[in-house]
Amino acid sequence: MSARLKEIYKKDVFPAMMDKFKYKNVMEVPKLSKITLNMGLGEAKDNAKIMETAVQEIASITGQRPVVTKAKKSVANFKVREGMSVGAKVTLRGDNMYEFADKLFNIALPRVRDFRGVSRNSFDGRGNFSMGIKEQLIFPEIVYDQVDMIKGMNIVFTTTAKTDEEAQALLEFLGMPFTK
Repeated sequence: MSARLKEIYKKDVFPAMMDKFKYKNVMEVPKLSKITLNMGLGEAKDNAKIMETAVQEIASITGQRPVVTKAKKSVANFKVREGMSVGAKVTLRGDNMYEFADKLFNIALPRVRDFRGVSRNSFDGRGNFSMGIKEQLIFPEIVYDQVDMIKGMNIVFTTTAKTDEEAQALLEFLGMPFTK
């Protein structure tokens, strides 16, 4: 069974993008290529258990095991040595990507306290969108009683769009709740 958001893309978003931007070729229509989640865990240098729980939480949220990222350089001011575990990241593609985006847009973001929408200013100029989340508790897979520490994460939507305007239209058609 294909992801619900993927079906919506094929049935509704694709024709709407063709109509709005007057593409001459169907290959010009932008699409999501990947979603990357990154959780920086500088505190993990002192406590290895934090890294384990973060890996489990990202795995339960995305359905895919994350990669533990290591420090590339030693930084004396932060007491970080080269090769220390400092974060976890996962790259989602295909159906997993669409499932996660669907869950983020329709379940997780509305659970954010005082949520008014996602800022439109987080595009990078090449059609990619970045956003930050302050706490992992907004995802339904996280059991509140088992959380030892509130952790934030960065989420990057990489699209094949050439401009920010196209990428914004794509994400808006997919259901991203942007501010008015």
